[in-house]
Amino acid sequence: MSIGGNKAGKNTLRLTAWATSAVLGWGIALAAPMSASAQSLPPDQSLDDSLPAPTPISGQTADPATASANGGQATSATNQATGTNSDAPPNMRLRLDPITTSSALDDDLRRVNSREPTVDGLRTRPQPDRADAQGIPLGTFTLRPSVNQSINMERNSTGPNKDNRTFLQTDLRSTLTSDWDRHALTITGEGVWQKNLSGTAAERPVVTLNADLRLDLPANTTAHVTAGYQFYREDTNDPNAIVGASKQSAVNQFSTGLSLERDFGLLRGSTAVALTRTVYSDAVLSDGTQVTLSDRDQTAGTWRGRIGYELSPVIIPFVEADLGAAVYDQTRDSNGYARSNQSYGGKVGVELDLGEKLKGELGFGYQHTQFDDARLASIDSPTIDGSLAWSPQRGTDVSIGLSSTVQPSTTPGLGGYTAYRLSSTVSHQLRDNLTAKVTGGTIWRDYPSGGSVADETEYDAALGLTWGINRYLDLTGNLGYQLTTRKTGDDTRQLQAGVGLTVKR
Repeated sequence: MSIGGNKAGKNTLRLTAWATSAVLGWGIALAAPMSASAQSLPPDQSLDDSLPAPTPISGQTADPATASANGGQATSATNQATGTNSDAPPNMRLRLDPITTSSALDDDLRRVNSREPTVDGLRTRPQPDRADAQGIPLGTFTLRPSVNQSINMERNSTGPNKDNRTFLQTDLRSTLTSDWDRHALTITGEGVWQKNLSGTAAERPVVTLNADLRLDLPANTTAHVTAGYQFYREDTNDPNAIVGASKQSAVNQFSTGLSLERDFGLLRGSTAVALTRTVYSDAVLSDGTQVTLSDRDQTAGTWRGRIGYELSPVIIPFVEADLGAAVYDQTRDSNGYARSNQSYGGKVGVELDLGEKLKGELGFGYQHTQFDDARLASIDSPTIDGSLAWSPQRGTDVSIGLSSTVQPSTTPGLGGYTAYRLSSTVSHQLRDNLTAKVTGGTIWRDYPSGGSVADETEYDAALGLTWGINRYLDLTGNLGYQLTTRKTGDDTRQLQAGVGLTVKR
């Protein structure tokens, strides 16, 4: 699709501002962390011999847009991805994200209440009676389950319309990890169940399962075999949601993938394929009428290849290319549009590795998506993707993510839109048993010019506190706010707050 001068100028200015902010932020981070890292170590201990092997860093968060997205997972007005694929390894993410996931605010609130290790793996000395739960040994595996029960309030408003609720939420989390001399298997699961005590706002259950089998092959080669499942109910504020529905569609997503990474000395190469199957249930209108959404069922696949050159152990420039396709079960949707599509894109960037205390990458590229229906204009988008993980001192972690994804649309005459997402998280251990986490981000949904849908921007912020009562109990509290501004139409605001108790083993 050709984008007009005004539109191209707007995109260029906004992306330039994003890129400038990212570069300035990375410059400040690169200038400060090493001295701070050195000061955090004992005088007789060097940085290199104090740190464990680094944990691989995800190169994106999606909108899903998402994401998650979702984000994912994907967001309340769209998301991720991925959550949708936002928690998958960088080599397994779909550039053409076929779905959106639950609210970004919901994802933020769940993240701020999860106790995670620091980037560098170091912790302050715990209190004698505050050692972390060690999990349940199961042969050569260790199971680490946890359950959080919370009571929450939510305030929603769109223009003059308000929709408030008080609800109970149960979060189930579990991680099963192998303890093998070679290779590794990690299985993670999460379930969110909500029950309204008052109000009529929609309940948003979520189920997520992911498995990652790492194979350590000869010749400096590593393979990852992944599989996943996600269930969620489409958010009322999602651009593709059914207006006036009392119950939105339930979405089931199945995914699998394979990736290979190899170190050729100065050259680093990787390739990956991923396949995602998405199925939508019927939505229910306020009068009880069911709306069939099977015309949105689809199967999407991508291939990605990357090659990098090690200028130094610190800087590795790379070039990346990707191909993708999404095939809908029905040739035409309920409005008569053929929405199956093909995409291709590429980017150039650089990986930074300043030791286990600081890692990241930044890439700029271009994405093109072409639809089978000639009435649906193609989407051409500049992209910016990146990630940064920094631990300036023990007990403090900073992460920043940038992502660009193409999201499909159900609006007649509109093929989709581009979602640009910036997210950040700061976690700080205030005391041995008290951790604070602040998350924030923004999503800009850039619709094609000349269409019937105007651009919109979403802003998210959340604060969470976790107090470790003992090794098996945590008291949690959270507060979050989300604002979605639209060029046409009413703005949407959402406020959430809650308190809960986590039992873990």
